[in-house]
Amino acid sequence: MNSDDWLWVEEIGLRVYKAAQTRPIGVCYGRVANNLPSDQEVVDLYHANGITKMRIYDPNEPTLQALRGSNIELMLGVANGDIQALSDPSAASSWVQNNILAFTPDVVFRYIAVGNEISPSDQAASFVLPAMQNIYNAIVSANLQDQIKVSTAIQTSLLGNSYPPSAGSFADDANSYIGPIVQFLKQTGAPLLANVYPYFSYIGDTKDIRLDYALFTSQGTPVQDGSLGYQNLFDASLDALYSALEKAGVPDLEVVVSETGWPSEGGEAATVDNASTYYKNVINHVSAGTPKRPGKVIETYLFAMFDENQKGPAETERHFGLFSPNKQSKYELDN
Repeated sequence: MNSDDWLWVEEIGLRVYKAAQTRPIGVCYGRVANNLPSDQEVVDLYHANGITKMRIYDPNEPTLQALRGSNIELMLGVANGDIQALSDPSAASSWVQNNILAFTPDVVFRYIAVGNEISPSDQAASFVLPAMQNIYNAIVSANLQDQIKVSTAIQTSLLGNSYPPSAGSFADDANSYIGPIVQFLKQTGAPLLANVYPYFSYIGDTKDIRLDYALFTSQGTPVQDGSLGYQNLFDASLDALYSALEKAGVPDLEVVVSETGWPSEGGEAATVDNASTYYKNVINHVSAGTPKRPGKVIETYLFAMFDENQKGPAETERHFGLFSPNKQSKYELDN
């Protein structure tokens, strides 16, 4: 491969070689803080660091205005508290008109995430699929269904079994919730969005999960699952989800990692060194796919752009930023 085939890019302060044809990394822009830069400064910071994909969690108008003409691909969230209202078709149509069509084509919408980490026991759960269907119908009416995909972002705790990865399956109480959703995604050609956090898996079971396995730094294959060997927990988590989707009757459904990250302080294993190791390694890894789907690029959104000083209750929640609110990168690593 000659030098023209590669881009030398700076992404979130991490200098990494990435194939010019594949730029699968985005960054989530959360705003649960009172000390963040202006939205225009944020968009400029994305550009300055070669970040071409953004996830936001609600249709914040200043953010959408700042994104006009930026060519940054956007994953736009429907706030959990708004889902029930959008189970009414006219409300969903108005939501699409006000938050999508009013900014198209100046803003490049890629996904609409109807809710984030809804649990089957949540009050909003029964309204997620109707809201997705109504928003999708409004997108179809605007002839944007090939450009914008409608999905929802789940947490991996919906899995009742995740070890070994081939045994991955949704929990019994999650099946009635997620089953119809993934069938809808199959029908509409949309991916499932999943928030994948090896950090939380590790701190929840430090007895059985090694830190190096969570950080992509283990030697060899700590987990052997039939013919497939696993060197890291990120791959194992994704492949457990793929196995669950197979059992749910959608073996070819694509998964986009809508959040992943590691905190730099505030709790066990939350250090700058560990966080920088995780972010560097996940960026370098996602183009390789997983043992179950080798070579399949994993579109991945890092969480998050900034430390958010009003998050909680855990102290670690305030320290997932790739940047400090003063726009200084927390991690300076050479590949």
